[in-house]
Amino acid sequence: MEPQEKQQIQAIVHKMLAAMVQMKGSDLFLTAGFPPAIKLNGKLTKLNETPMTADQTAKMARAIASEKQWQGYIDTKGQNFAISLEGIGRFRINIFTQQQRCGMVIRTITTEIPDFDQMKLPPVLKEIVKEKRGLILLVGGTGSGKSTTLAAMLGVRNRETHGHIITIEDPVEYVHPHGNCIVTHREVGIDTVGWFDALKDTLRQAPDVILIGEIRDHETMEYALNFAETGHLCMATLHANSANQAIDRIVNFFPIEKHEQVRNDIALNMRAIISQRLVRKISGGRAAAIEILLSTSTSRDAIAKGEIGQLKEIMKKSVELGMKTFDQCLYELYDAGDISLQEVQVNSDAKSELMLRLKLNSKRFIREELPGGGNGDTGGLSLKAEAEPEEDDNQPGQLKVVLPPRTAAPAVPATPAVRPPAMPMALSLEDKPAPPPKA
Repeated sequence: MEPQEKQQIQAIVHKMLAAMVQMKGSDLFLTAGFPPAIKLNGKLTKLNETPMTADQTAKMARAIASEKQWQGYIDTKGQNFAISLEGIGRFRINIFTQQQRCGMVIRTITTEIPDFDQMKLPPVLKEIVKEKRGLILLVGGTGSGKSTTLAAMLGVRNRETHGHIITIEDPVEYVHPHGNCIVTHREVGIDTVGWFDALKDTLRQAPDVILIGEIRDHETMEYALNFAETGHLCMATLHANSANQAIDRIVNFFPIEKHEQVRNDIALNMRAIISQRLVRKISGGRAAAIEILLSTSTSRDAIAKGEIGQLKEIMKKSVELGMKTFDQCLYELYDAGDISLQEVQVNSDAKSELMLRLKLNSKRFIREELPGGGNGDTGGLSLKAEAEPEEDDNQPGQLKVVLPPRTAAPAVPATPAVRPPAMPMALSLEDKPAPPPKA
């Protein structure tokens, strides 16, 4: 690629990244056969309507990668790295191959360390991160905010304790300044040849806290358990949807003859498993729904015996210790007015049980969802979804659906009850009353 062409293509990519930052998006998708798109609050928004070609996506990837990074992609069909653009921000880049064509996903990395209190994280996490030793796991799906929560917790440790914090990541996402602690960031492929070289050398660097960006295999898991066993606090992320699934996944990293020993090691060293999902808020943006499993004699015993199915019940009954399930967290977010009933239903692990609890105990549910605000017959359970705020795509002339207010059916002594005629749906381009229906 000629230098002039490379600069021109870089400028195009940088312009899209600047747009993503301005729109507060999380990811930029560049793939053949689809227009460039940004993920906003979990939804895709196209930057234009023109699908990209395979040649365009390959040239964009080639333009923003270094010679070494591009050669790594050619050799392995995939490559991960990070870039910093002055005046725009820092980004994590994944170049991949799909159907023999090049594609990219570029994620925004927030350079400012997230504030624990502003994120409204459970207070118990602030105490957990000050532990002297043990294993803390942050689990969740891709884009669930694991790294952000981990960075906020590490920020607390950096400010409120003393020692040496080492992070091993691919790539480094949050760069922590030195506080009361010395913070050493090691990026795989740049500051160290590979994961195992970095992990092997870590104990020679007198660490107090070791952060592993992601546990992907049994070798990395063995290092994490070893760090905890030797008196260090080890923090790491793992792809799993819950504490139960995280433990099962860790155990299954190993051959079956080692499963019992691995469960015992987890039970002995685990301090907390924090599971996280992002749910849409009524006011816009997203909130973290967090499940917390802490180390107690009961939870340790269940893990050691392989009774993983008991952990949900243990969390439910240990709220006073700081534990909670996803459904308990969703209940709190709904009752506080942060999320809609529809969002509760979509994300609940045990929908029927949670809906019954809302019906019986939630003041908001009784006020808004039950007939008569809870003053009349409450035998029926309404499952209507709250209206969520309209999304402004800055597209003039966009159709808006305007629903006229419902009129209550008049009381009729005869049976069966007469249903009032349905009102027609009005569509308008502007915010003005819809014309009355024609007679």
